[in-house]
Amino acid sequence: MSSMTKPVVGVIGNAHVVNDRHNVQLVGQRNLRAIAEVSGALPLMFAGTPDITDVEALLEAVDGILLTGARANVHPTHFGVEPDPRHEPYDHDRDAMALGLIRACVDRGIPLFGICRGFQEMNVAFGGSLHPEIRDIPGRMNHRMPRLENGEVHPDPEVVFADRHEVRLAAEGSFARLLGCESIRVNSLHGQGILEPGGRVVIEGVAEDGTIEAIRIADAPSFALGVQWHAEYDPQSNPINRALFQAFGAALVEHRRDAGNR
Repeated sequence: MSSMTKPVVGVIGNAHVVNDRHNVQLVGQRNLRAIAEVSGALPLMFAGTPDITDVEALLEAVDGILLTGARANVHPTHFGVEPDPRHEPYDHDRDAMALGLIRACVDRGIPLFGICRGFQEMNVAFGGSLHPEIRDIPGRMNHRMPRLENGEVHPDPEVVFADRHEVRLAAEGSFARLLGCESIRVNSLHGQGILEPGGRVVIEGVAEDGTIEAIRIADAPSFALGVQWHAEYDPQSNPINRALFQAFGAALVEHRRDAGNR
């Protein structure tokens, strides 16, 4: 392939029903724009559905994978907990697709970036557990998106995606090196969060209330980072999120080169 060819990033889809009858796969456009505009790659949506997405073929076709945020929680049976109807919806197909895909990416050194639900999936894929509602743990803040007094989501995205809390980064860790600092401020729009970290999950960033916010996978041959916040919201203007998507982009280029410009 010509060296001018852009790297390709597979972006996982989410099961969704439109108009109560049409089953679709959905990806938020900000994820696609972040990949195109900041990572410098071609975003390629793939179905989060194992029976139609051949992982082998997918990993031959891409230079990296972005696991996006989503409304559905990871199903608790994946970490040995009984499901509770209060924590629906779930997306069984995406669970089945993502958990094996994460391990395959890490095994093969295919760059992997997990955001929000994707970050949680990375933890579960390596044997970790999740708490369905972080705000229910004593001493934790409410990490969910801001709402009006009547319970509706705040209408102004600037408010919803505003920086809400600090994250302290591990000294000398991958994030501290990438971002050139040991403390950042991030947005917060999640209910579920990491409870016990998985076997290869290295905690690199923690909110002031103790919530795990940034992870890497130990001994991964390439980029394998996850963030609990929505880094895809504003990497065009936010220097922290820009640095993450640019580093992901650099890893994609390196992977494509190492794969011999296949």
